[in-house]
Amino acid sequence: MKLRVVFAGTPEFSVPCLEACRASGAEVVAVYTQPDRPAGRGRKLTPSPVKQAALAADIAVEQPESLKSDEARATLAAYAPDLMVVVAYGLILPRKVLAIPRLGCWNVHASLLPRWRGAAPIQRAILAGDSESGVDLMQMEAGLDTGPVLLERRTPISGEDTGGSLHDRLSMLGADVLAEGLARVMAGEALNAQAQPGEGVTYAHKLDKAEARLDFTKPAMELERQVRAFDPWPVAEGDVAGETLRIWAARAIEGSGAPGSVLGMSREGIDIACGEGALRVTALQRAGGKRITAADYCNAMKTRGA
Repeated sequence: MKLRVVFAGTPEFSVPCLEACRASGAEVVAVYTQPDRPAGRGRKLTPSPVKQAALAADIAVEQPESLKSDEARATLAAYAPDLMVVVAYGLILPRKVLAIPRLGCWNVHASLLPRWRGAAPIQRAILAGDSESGVDLMQMEAGLDTGPVLLERRTPISGEDTGGSLHDRLSMLGADVLAEGLARVMAGEALNAQAQPGEGVTYAHKLDKAEARLDFTKPAMELERQVRAFDPWPVAEGDVAGETLRIWAARAIEGSGAPGSVLGMSREGIDIACGEGALRVTALQRAGGKRITAADYCNAMKTRGA
């Protein structure tokens, strides 16, 4: 069975899923993505990664500010989609939009639902110390990430994972689970939709840059997760020896002292006392500078005579 698919997505995370749709044998008749936004130092209007991929593949692109108008719904309906695939699109799909495709709308969501519904499931999972994450292929309904789950892929979260590394792995897992779903439906199979459990619902609120500030009165392990979760954005920051630094990499170690005090500096790292244990900073960035190792920072401090 050939499928006419409309794909909706915006960031880099969504691109492998768009490529999975194209590789599946389905006909991607249009791509919906967020309007071009200012980016970079020049604040030049920049197309989203999904738009760039769609144009490179010669697929029609739609960029409505909203899907709430009759005109927006009529444009979508004119594509006569069998299915709409939504991956980190960034716009709410009203109930009337969900009803347009013959098979409804699928969403590839970067968590094991019902845990971490909402905008930032990848970083919230690391912050919370979850041992596992994954992607769910979900049949969309009007509620926020409340629809039944069609397929799922799981992956452990290691002590080395950052927001960036987990993002990249889940992006590929999302493409994998979507490819399976499309293949099975085009083979004539009806996927078994499993309702989400009523217990264990948590919300992954959008990241706020203010959250990146490290509070050294907290346990070191909590701060380590904060550093990992906020790499590559918004990047943790804290006051070290009277200087505000961006903290790119750190790990919790044993140690004690007044929270925020520097216990030692060496090539291995800068050890900062926390409310419980200590945080060893191994990669950092000074104001106006670039990311450097703790060893480079210590060398610079010695050169300055600090």
